[in-house]
Amino acid sequence: MGRNTRKRRTPLATKVVAGAAALAVGGGGLVWANFYASAHEEGPSHHRTRSAAAQVATIDCPDVGQQLSGVPDRARGEVDGELATMDSQITEAYQRLATTRRAQAGDPRFVQNTILGPLKDRRKAIIDRIQLEINRAGGQADEDLDRLAGCQGQPAEQPQAGDGQDGGGQDGGGQDGDGQNGDGQDQDGGQNQDDNGNGAAGPVADDFIDIDDVEPNSRASRNGLAADGDGGSTGTFTTDCGVNENDLFNSDNLIAAPGVDNGAHHVHDYVGNQDNDAFSSDEDLANADTSCRNQGDRSTYYWPVLRLQDGTEEFDANDQGGGAEGNVGRILKPARAELKFVGNQQGDVVAMPKFLRIITGDAKSFTNGDANANSSWSCTGFEDRQVTDKYPLCPEGSQVVRTANFQSCWDGQNIDSANHRDHMAFVQEDGGCPNGFQAVPQLQVRLVYDIPTPVVENGQVRNPYAVDSFPEQLHKPITDHNDFINVMDEDLMDEVVRCINSGEDCQ
Repeated sequence: MGRNTRKRRTPLATKVVAGAAALAVGGGGLVWANFYASAHEEGPSHHRTRSAAAQVATIDCPDVGQQLSGVPDRARGEVDGELATMDSQITEAYQRLATTRRAQAGDPRFVQNTILGPLKDRRKAIIDRIQLEINRAGGQADEDLDRLAGCQGQPAEQPQAGDGQDGGGQDGGGQDGDGQNGDGQDQDGGQNQDDNGNGAAGPVADDFIDIDDVEPNSRASRNGLAADGDGGSTGTFTTDCGVNENDLFNSDNLIAAPGVDNGAHHVHDYVGNQDNDAFSSDEDLANADTSCRNQGDRSTYYWPVLRLQDGTEEFDANDQGGGAEGNVGRILKPARAELKFVGNQQGDVVAMPKFLRIITGDAKSFTNGDANANSSWSCTGFEDRQVTDKYPLCPEGSQVVRTANFQSCWDGQNIDSANHRDHMAFVQEDGGCPNGFQAVPQLQVRLVYDIPTPVVENGQVRNPYAVDSFPEQLHKPITDHNDFINVMDEDLMDEVVRCINSGEDCQ
């Protein structure tokens, strides 16, 4: 696979310094250290008991971007650039964490004094600049943002806020991914733990679950599936945009980090619009080619790639966003990418505004918690069994399925918001939209993959697959997310709305 050609322009905000470099090279792949605390669960409350000698596995920083609101439009480019710089700081701190294990073992204050303390100082400087930029643009910055500067170390355990496939209590088919020893070397001479022989920071055995061990219908939907009542809009509109046959990949994020090269720190698959990178303007998107069969759909649909960690050196094996940041192995394109728009249970939908931006899921759910998580994993033939925080092990003849059902309530005014979330909302329990919001066509993305089933044995996993992630998120399945920018022609969007409201199935 080849890299897409990027435009190179002056960024809208501070240029982000390249994140983490490769930590070690061995066995034909880039090796990232991964360390997990010894832990066990006691009782239904999932109370954690940790080994006193457990080492920190990753870095947990408050997500400043999620706390921002009321950022004036003319300050958003600069603020997004500052937030991207904070992401790079976390990446660099995680690199430092992963390469100093011997020093950490000899000094219990090493992580705090040499990694977390300096990181807090750097984050506070950026928060101060964000506050200044908001106030200069006529806004009123939260004076208490400094409380978000400090970070902490975290053992690599999945968030337990009742998610575990929504209370299903599954534990990865009885495999305990914590405390297993790998046989890699870290740069300061320490012995790696828990890389499971895959040469990357996760996934581990406990990130997988046999689909037979997932309870049917155990994951309650928060996403407002297609309407099934007489009062709703029951039609559908399907758009066929292929499976990225043009090999359009990059590690940018045009929504969250416009103007910042490698703003995602992980690689995205793109279908639809063919002019997707951090420097694409709305005009660029409107004039671009599209991979969609209906040429009126120039929307951009993108998601983090899946990789099979089989030792393959991809085109980005030495690049930022790819192997240099722990995203290693063979990129897996979906065998099918199904993009469908559906209606609302309570009534008609209205047209999406052009250039509406929606992010669903949270790329930082492992450290942020599951408040914005919206990952859904399953297997063909078993799609009544959905899991959010495990990768499914599918039986022979069954394929892995990733599903994303987007927020479908719009505030009626904004195509984006300061935290890229507040202008959109999920439907309420009755299927209707919150006060002040109106229903728009709901995008549902279903990706189907042919993936050899990993072997989980003796607490280790061989040839695992994993979603690309920020390095410190350790490739956890709960970090899966999906992104969309509406660039449909007005006539096509009107057709989408007409089909859905009239109960037709169109494409």
